[in-house]
Amino acid sequence: GDDKGNVIGMECIKMKLGEPDDSGRRRPIPIPGSNFVIEVDMVIDAIGTSANPIVARSASGVEINQWGYFTIDDDTKATTKEGIFAGGDIVRGSATVISAVGDGKVAARAINEFLSSGKSLRKNK
Repeated sequence: GDDKGNVIGMECIKMKLGEPDDSGRRRPIPIPGSNFVIEVDMVIDAIGTSANPIVARSASGVEINQWGYFTIDDDTKATTKEGIFAGGDIVRGSATVISAVGDGKVAARAINEFLSSGKSLRKNK
């Protein structure tokens, strides 16, 4: 990171496939001394394959649809609870990180408008 705590790079290491284990799977193993740095200004932790069900169960006041995901306004990403916005897997199920980032950008604009104006962005108040 830089002196302000911002991410500026990500250290990586090259991998190779090891010998098959008892299940037949060849697991990746690091290649010693192959470290390299990729310049970045954002890192997104995206290791899951679906939304965390605990989030939906613990989101008091947020309407959950028939598939167990948050109900949102597509234009603002506002949920049915005032001041709560959502995107990504918790509203659509397993999808690409590109979709989640897009949702985040839409939500960020709406959050800024909500905080600046103090007005509800929900269509059904």
